Amino acid sequence: MFTDVVGFTKLAQGDESETIRLLENQRRLVRPILTSHGGREIKTIGDAFLVEFQSALDAVLCSVAVQQVMHDQKVARAGTLSLRIGIHVGDVIEGGNDILGDAVNIASRIEPLAEPGGVCISSQVHDQVINKSDLPFVSLGQKPLKNVNGSVEVYKMVMPWERETASAPAQLERNRVAVLPFANMSPDPEEGYFADGMTEEIITGLSKIRELRVTSRTSVMHYKGQTKRIPEIGKELSVGIVLEGSVRKAGNRVRVTVQMIDAVGDQHLWAENYDRTLDDIFAVQSEIAEKVAGELKVQLLQSERKTIEEKSTENMEAYSNFLRGRELLREGSEPSLWQALRLFEKAVELDPTFARAHVAVTDCHLMLGNSAYEPREAMISAVKASLQTALRLNPDLAEAHASLAQLHFNEDDDQGATNEARRALELNPSLSEPYLILYEEAAIWGRTEEMVKAIETAYRLDPVRSRYIGLLGSVYFWTGREREALEHWRKTEHLAPAMTYRWMTDYYILKGDLAKAREYHAKVKELRPTLPWVTYVGGFIDATAGDREKALLAIKEIEEKNLGPVAYNFIAFIYHALGDMDKYYENVEKALKGHVVITSEFFYSPLLAKAREDPRYLEMAQKIRESGLKK
Repeated sequence: MFTDVVGFTKLAQGDESETIRLLENQRRLVRPILTSHGGREIKTIGDAFLVEFQSALDAVLCSVAVQQVMHDQKVARAGTLSLRIGIHVGDVIEGGNDILGDAVNIASRIEPLAEPGGVCISSQVHDQVINKSDLPFVSLGQKPLKNVNGSVEVYKMVMPWERETASAPAQLERNRVAVLPFANMSPDPEEGYFADGMTEEIITGLSKIRELRVTSRTSVMHYKGQTKRIPEIGKELSVGIVLEGSVRKAGNRVRVTVQMIDAVGDQHLWAENYDRTLDDIFAVQSEIAEKVAGELKVQLLQSERKTIEEKSTENMEAYSNFLRGRELLREGSEPSLWQALRLFEKAVELDPTFARAHVAVTDCHLMLGNSAYEPREAMISAVKASLQTALRLNPDLAEAHASLAQLHFNEDDDQGATNEARRALELNPSLSEPYLILYEEAAIWGRTEEMVKAIETAYRLDPVRSRYIGLLGSVYFWTGREREALEHWRKTEHLAPAMTYRWMTDYYILKGDLAKAREYHAKVKELRPTLPWVTYVGGFIDATAGDREKALLAIKEIEEKNLGPVAYNFIAFIYHALGDMDKYYENVEKALKGHVVITSEFFYSPLLAKAREDPRYLEMAQKIRESGLKK
């Protein structure tokens, strides 16, 4: 594979220092991608890379990942560097630290035929990848190449954004809406929590309109501070409508500016300024939701209009505590969770009828308990009390039913969890978390189509959330849809690299390519060294390679980390790779008693297939199903 910067010499003549800076940035972005796809960097020639791969498919997938990152960088930061890439397959001659031969020469001659930001491949490469990938190619015909005998048929790869542009009008539905993070224009930077809170509150208001599908806050906050164009954001989030704006808060006065944009044509549909007192902030939120509905010709039901216009609380101090608490809750660290809990409890103290604050108390306890920062029994008791109050105050509060589903999930009540998840989605179809409950329920009962559909829906609602990105790729992999898994990993690599590389590690273990599995695992370890499953995956690779001593050392390291009962899963997986089914099932049994069996991998991971041939599998599967949902 040859890569070359378009017009480098001319750029350097115009501003040499800036061009060198951009070149160094380009190399910083590209080198990890080369490594993650098994590429061996032979040399750099000025602004060009010469890279060798073990397979044509690896080279092609790598070229797409490189151009995707460069494209995103150019759109997001107005970068000026574009790459051309050429790929050919053939024998080479090793010469010291270099490689020589016709294959190298042909690749270097194909590269200039690519468009800026594009990739061209030879017919030999095309023949090797056409049945292994759904990447589209267009033949450019036979091309004479300098210093090459005869002509070579060259194919152009149709890049992802070119395909998306062609199909965007059909894909970006106008009932799919994203609310980008509102800018904080307040004199006091500490008021940033209020701007972020407004973003979330408008998302919540729009989510109450059943005909709309509203992207989760987790995904839209990815764009905070970015300068990407609206059409690009629309494609990434698969939304047809984008709202953006700003908030200026000074004392008791609030100024909210909002505009609604058609993401396909980048056309402004309307803009409005709201100058109000803080006491009128709920009216502003409901007016925005109703304005969006009107613009999209959505007929609001009377019940929807009533819900949208409801005030969460009359106490602005309680509301301020609630918004500050939500900001801390999203941080997710132990100190921030305890601080958030105090703010929510203060909000409840100021206004005992503030149902959403009671749910927020619940969410704090759930996160504290699930992170082992609070005893499980104390967590369940606190959650039950807060939810009981919230549902008494507002029986139709979707967030309360979603939290109740999570509580039942923790209590191993599968039917209760499923019922509450479905009720939450009836009230608010834009919530993504209940789909995880439906995913788990379908998974343990072997309803694979429902399982895939549930996580696909969660991903569409929250497409930048690393948990959903990782889970969707793994589900495709587990259910034998490898082509879709590879395409998903290619598309999301730049958004969630650690999750992508983690599951690519499993993919290459399954393929028997342990060298490549180790490469991906090393990348995960570099990005997220403290994640508990990093150790077990390394131990799994060592066990698969037959290095029992290293595998047992990994088990010892896991035991010393004091991870709680969830560690039994990781230990079981390593014993499986060692071929010790007795130890595998012994540790799965311990995880079951601790309520933490990782059921999706138990039932579906192809790396654990041998355990499913064991006579004990059916008995253990029945125990898991009888005990209800697991984490």
